[in-house]
Amino acid sequence: MEEIRALEKNETWEVMNLPRGMKPVGYKWIFTVKYKADGTVERYKARLVAKGFTQTYVIDYTKTFAPVAKLNTIRVLLSLAANLDWPLHQFDIKNAFLNGELEEEVFMMLPPGFCKEEEETKVCKLKKPLYGLKQSPRAWFDRFAKVIKNQGYQQGQSDHTMFFKQSNDGRMTILIVYVDDIILIGDDTGEVERLKKVLATEFEVKDLGQMRYFLGMEVARSRKGISISQRKYVLDLLTETGMLGCKPSDTPIKARNRMESDGKPVDREKYQRLVGRLIYLSHTRPDIAFAVSVVSQYMHSPKESHLEAVYKILRYLKGSPGRGLFFKKSDSKKVEIYTDADWAGSADDRRSTTGY
Repeated sequence: MEEIRALEKNETWEVMNLPRGMKPVGYKWIFTVKYKADGTVERYKARLVAKGFTQTYVIDYTKTFAPVAKLNTIRVLLSLAANLDWPLHQFDIKNAFLNGELEEEVFMMLPPGFCKEEEETKVCKLKKPLYGLKQSPRAWFDRFAKVIKNQGYQQGQSDHTMFFKQSNDGRMTILIVYVDDIILIGDDTGEVERLKKVLATEFEVKDLGQMRYFLGMEVARSRKGISISQRKYVLDLLTETGMLGCKPSDTPIKARNRMESDGKPVDREKYQRLVGRLIYLSHTRPDIAFAVSVVSQYMHSPKESHLEAVYKILRYLKGSPGRGLFFKKSDSKKVEIYTDADWAGSADDRRSTTGY
């Protein structure tokens, strides 16, 4: 019912006869379960989405690109908040895509229950960029960016999802958005509260309070600093792969490991899916970053030895599921960089590997 009310409140479509020459896209309901950081169920969610994969380029849409927050930027902001003792605020925009403006003419089949009996042969002319349309992410981000920039915020050059504003007395407010999730930090308390009110006026905002759980990352704060980890993510991954009861490994990769391209092939889709999950995990687990970079070199044609290397990483994670990053509170503002490299470490082409 919550989804239906949101569609009606935002005046998502109007019912009409299908114009000659136009083809409507289909629709479907998506049902998901949202979890809290501790793994308990937060809520059950239903969402009506358009079958955007049936859209035709130029006719139904043109531009589709929308920037996504970089995890590197998020880590930098957490480090900044730890050093400067800034509060971390988190928000969620409900039904974010419905706040965008749809520029193209798009028609969709009319879902049952949304029309009168005499309207069953009609279609929906979409007025809002419904979830599933190819242009929906861009339409939403353009609307959000316009609202924020109208409040005097500047858009980041290296990460366009970050916006910042500096007051006359030097105080700073920084915001970053990942689709419909928002992090807000800064030492300008008055501006933070003002921006909260602006967002609540423009959109339906859910204030999640202090940052606790973001994009699968658990965030914990103490007087010493801020830590981020993905314990639930690791345990879910081990459960899905049947490795929850495995014997832990002390290291994520064998010493002087030299994998080659020869061997018996394995399921490529399964391999790519596992490595993709590990790549995301490596953003909070630098201890597996090198091992993941090695196994990711064989995505196009994985062999048994490569899959075994992936399972070794999983066995290593079994022994330390809650390990993560800790941003220590410090008075130092220095940027420190460490780098290293091997020499001709690849058994296939004798290439070297650099790390930083």
